[in-house]
Amino acid sequence: MTQKAFERRIVMRKLSRQTKRDLVAYSFIAPNFIGFCVFTLIPIIFAFALAFMKWDGSNPIQWAGISNFTRLWKDTFFIAAFKNTIIYCIGTVPLTMIASLALAIVLNQKVIGRGIFRTLSFFPYVASLVAITAVWKMLFHPSKGPVNNILLNVFNVPQGQLPQWFTGGLVLFSMILFSVWKYMGYYMVIYLAGLQGISSELYEAASLDGANTWQKFRYVTWPQLSSTTFFVVVMLTINCFKVYDIAIMLAGGGSGELTTSATVLVYYIYQKAFIDWDLGYSSSVAMVLFLMVLFVTIIQFRGQAKREKA
Repeated sequence: MTQKAFERRIVMRKLSRQTKRDLVAYSFIAPNFIGFCVFTLIPIIFAFALAFMKWDGSNPIQWAGISNFTRLWKDTFFIAAFKNTIIYCIGTVPLTMIASLALAIVLNQKVIGRGIFRTLSFFPYVASLVAITAVWKMLFHPSKGPVNNILLNVFNVPQGQLPQWFTGGLVLFSMILFSVWKYMGYYMVIYLAGLQGISSELYEAASLDGANTWQKFRYVTWPQLSSTTFFVVVMLTINCFKVYDIAIMLAGGGSGELTTSATVLVYYIYQKAFIDWDLGYSSSVAMVLFLMVLFVTIIQFRGQAKREKA
């Protein structure tokens, strides 16, 4: 056997071993990838195509062009759902971020019962949504809830002027307040991880320079948490645009139907698709929602990239 033939055989053996390792790796990945394609990727592609069609789920699909999209901006219910979703996002994202950061800073200190308070803060996030909404609705019940009883007996608010927390103009406020309470424990944990990754030497150097508590936060803590805050804001924004279950549980009542003041985009997509069976139109609403999330995420990514370069 020549030297070249021997070297070729060694190379082929190595390639054969590598190929076997690759096949084993791909065999582990394949079930998840196939499931992703079947249940996520293909439905997304189909939904994008369906946005330009007219289909009720039983009759033949008809080409609709951009008529579904032109119809959107004349649809008062879509505009109301769009506005409600934006208001919910604008209210929930900054309040949750501020509350979770403040809670993380407090519970990052050496205080008595720190572990217990961390667990209690995280509990609303892991608890059943049905259970905690039931508790929330008991607390804010218009006539029997302790919140309205305090307003009635302590602050002397007339019976007829007590707020109706889950109807009318206050329903979005209640959804925002509930979301902040539910999610701040989860994002508190993320901020805690970020805070514990900040070197104590930075705070010691700031103390030597005479920095007070606010200056330490402004010039040390906040800049060091920029990546963590970016992640929190992106995830909060995406979750707020996808809100559905909170709206149904808080404002849906026994029927599961939402009034115009509480309708959000994901519920409107469900309503048009599976109640009205207007699948093409619901897909166009879903595409608008996707583009909104994509647009906001791209802006946040670019802003974060500029801050990192600076």
